[in-house]
Amino acid sequence: MKMKNTTNQQEIKFLADSMLGRLAKWLRIFGYDTTYVACSKDSFLILTARKENRILLTRDTRLIQKRNICDFLFIKSDHWDEQLVEIIKGLKLNIQLNSHLFSRCSICNTPTLTVDKKNIQPYVPPYVFTNNSDFVYCPFCNKYYWKGTHWKKMNQKIKKIIEKSSS
Repeated sequence: MKMKNTTNQQEIKFLADSMLGRLAKWLRIFGYDTTYVACSKDSFLILTARKENRILLTRDTRLIQKRNICDFLFIKSDHWDEQLVEIIKGLKLNIQLNSHLFSRCSICNTPTLTVDKKNIQPYVPPYVFTNNSDFVYCPFCNKYYWKGTHWKKMNQKIKKIIEKSSS
């Protein structure tokens, strides 16, 4: 791990390499600005991370041996949930439920916007509209999100990750 100190944890930005797509999705769910790059060119990853002031997340042992590499965190685990624990512990992140969770689109990384329920009816199924009160919208993907059963399952996973990170 090679890193500078960052004062505000939500200012931390990540760049995940091509081996870490699922991890990128979950970092976004946790509210972190995380770019996922399918390109495997080492020079592109390093230059992009430097240019955008991002911490490069990688499982590539050859990449981290390069001279003058950017800030990076080498990820050891093959499993996304263990990878998240590695990052939380490695960077000493203070993750709390409901802090910045679900504040970014998990697909494209764009910050989501809160949407008034009265404006959402044409865009969601009737059952969803009737049984939910809080909605957010991704202005890039044009996707709407709400706290349905999937959200509850994700929250259970998040609680387990937070528990593992504090042990």
